[in-house]
Amino acid sequence: MVVTGRQKSIAFFIAMGAGMIAVILLLYVGWVQLHWRTGILLFVGILLLAIVIAGVVLNTIFLVREIRRNEQHDAFINAVTHELKTPVASIRLYLETLLTRSVDDKKREEFYRIMLDDSGRLLHTIEQVLRTGRLGAAHPILSPGPIDLNLLLQDCVERARTLLSLSPAALTFEPGGNFTMQGDADEVRSAVSNLIDNAVKYSGANVKVVVKTKNVDGKAVAIRVEDQGVGIAKAELNRIFRRFYRVPGPLAARLKGTGLGLYIVRSVAKRHGGRVWAESNGPGHGSTFIFQLPVSNSK
Repeated sequence: MVVTGRQKSIAFFIAMGAGMIAVILLLYVGWVQLHWRTGILLFVGILLLAIVIAGVVLNTIFLVREIRRNEQHDAFINAVTHELKTPVASIRLYLETLLTRSVDDKKREEFYRIMLDDSGRLLHTIEQVLRTGRLGAAHPILSPGPIDLNLLLQDCVERARTLLSLSPAALTFEPGGNFTMQGDADEVRSAVSNLIDNAVKYSGANVKVVVKTKNVDGKAVAIRVEDQGVGIAKAELNRIFRRFYRVPGPLAARLKGTGLGLYIVRSVAKRHGGRVWAESNGPGHGSTFIFQLPVSNSK
């Protein structure tokens, strides 16, 4: 049987807890037998008891973290399974229909469009998982080059409108200048697309998303993705960038996802010498994600 890193971690903390209990028992027996002979044991006993308490507290904290990590991994596996299985099942169904039934040209064209959308969804999920593995390996940027951010952002906006069937008014781009940077265009495009997709997903039926750029002291550009959606609780603003993390609640259960999008954004920001953070006045007040990157030229 192969022992995984998770099993080793759990076994370590169980052994640590058992060791702490053994120390407590030895301390108790020693105190009962010897406390009347020397006062030194009192000091040693208090010291050992403090160590034991600290050990038990640390053990509990690590166990809770391990349990949460396991839950996040299980949720990720379930989400990825769903994101992979659903489009494959849909494509298979339409292919079987085309093979077994005679359909008119209009219906056939509709089936092709749906299958193309499903294959795009499938490819997106695969790319997210593969990109997470590459970014997590902390490798250097593979293909750095000059990036015209206005062109890249406009392309991301137009692509999102097409894929998500949005009107120009629902998703707009407001450039705050001309910005050029050095980096991996594919990674930056993926990060921005994730922010836009996330904003649209959590906007509900009334989508109103704005992508803006702003000069930051002539050395960086702040890409702001603003929405008027469900908002984010203050306690969740830092947690949402963790790998596999999804804000708990009924909304997360209803909206499918892998919990990798914002983690990818944070990883891309770090690899390019930038940072990302979120702002929100709480549930029901929308949210703003700021993706800040260094620039080589701004006007």
